[in-house]
Amino acid sequence: MCDKKILCIGLVCLDIINVVEKYPEEDTDSRCQSQRWQRGGNASNSCTVLSLLGAPCAFMGSLAPGPVADFVLDDFQKYSIDVSLLSEHAQCSFPASVVISNVTSGSRTILHMNRNLPDATAGDFSKVDLSQYKWIHWEGRNAGEQVKMIQQVALYNSLLPEQQKITVSVEIEKTREPLYQLFCQGDVVFVSKDVAMHFGFSSAQTALRGLYSRVKEGAVLICAWAEKGADAMGPDRVVVHSDAFPPKALVDTLGAGDTFNAAVIFTLSNGGSLQEALTFGCQVAGSKCGVHGYDGIVVRHHDK
Repeated sequence: MCDKKILCIGLVCLDIINVVEKYPEEDTDSRCQSQRWQRGGNASNSCTVLSLLGAPCAFMGSLAPGPVADFVLDDFQKYSIDVSLLSEHAQCSFPASVVISNVTSGSRTILHMNRNLPDATAGDFSKVDLSQYKWIHWEGRNAGEQVKMIQQVALYNSLLPEQQKITVSVEIEKTREPLYQLFCQGDVVFVSKDVAMHFGFSSAQTALRGLYSRVKEGAVLICAWAEKGADAMGPDRVVVHSDAFPPKALVDTLGAGDTFNAAVIFTLSNGGSLQEALTFGCQVAGSKCGVHGYDGIVVRHHDK
């Protein structure tokens, strides 16, 4: 059981990150402190962090062949992430984000381009050997197809004893109506601060109380709220909280949410409690905000 992988399904893109001292004014010419290419995308980033935490993991998504794809595949390999479920789409353009990372405020501003690369479909997913995985995480994207994928997992699970079932988690990050059908699909549901605020909630705790009726019976709902930490609620309806663990200096918040999700999944998939998972998620996400990229993350293992 221990060698089963965690699978993350969603986007991989190229992040072109420009680090600046202050956000540029429109129609000006300014220098940045540094610029780098980084493999990005929520599910892709979560795989990076899972790998750093020592979890065997796999990524499923789409790729447009070319020099950017070569860079991205090399980077997946560097972190020993299984990419056997990546599908290539010729004649498509590779998604890219230009990121302006402000070292003074810690903000990150993203301009994203994704013209024509299709997301993974339920048809793609039907070819997956589910026996390899103990946990599958979906970054909410093409929700209609993703619901069909999750139904395939439910069917697979229905034939298995409890301890062998695959845990399903979903992330609802963007304020797009079709994504809200994912609320009732996950055993663990991550809802973003943006979505919570869109529904009119002003704190993680009120969001959990207001949105818990949308999740399925027995599910866990989790909401991170930046510097205010994160809260979670399980079937007992008790709100669990962890404070944030801010770094000494705020350096790079890009991917902090993906880092949090990965650390929570890592802990829960190893039998940790909801409180342990939330605290560890906030610790690792805080550490990530103090470094550029992911390689300098300080990790205290919560292995069970």
